[in-house]
Amino acid sequence: MPKTKCFDEYYERYEQWFDDNRYTYLSELEAVRHFVPKRGKGIEIGIGSGKFAEPLGIKIGIEPSLNMRKLAEKKGIQTVEGVAEALPMNDSTFNYVLMVTTICFVDDIRQSFREARRI
Repeated sequence: MPKTKCFDEYYERYEQWFDDNRYTYLSELEAVRHFVPKRGKGIEIGIGSGKFAEPLGIKIGIEPSLNMRKLAEKKGIQTVEGVAEALPMNDSTFNYVLMVTTICFVDDIRQSFREARRI
């Protein structure tokens, strides 16, 4: 079972962390930006509130937490309910996959990576 209860209950505190730690967030964002292709169709697995997807131009994300999906959708990101281990996407749909602080919340890391590669 995905570890999402904390995000459903404490999603506002999650968002507040980014405001309280603005420079840490911006540093993390720039570090990740270096690895995100400038072209192609991408998806973020464990998109959360869209804090990384939005500035990186990623338009779709997978997220099991309803409250986090709602926050991402307010940023104009299409979200799909799902978990990393069983992505509800067709094979070879995306050119790249982004996962930021996601693997610590999945139940099966290897299956998550197999699914990321598949899509």
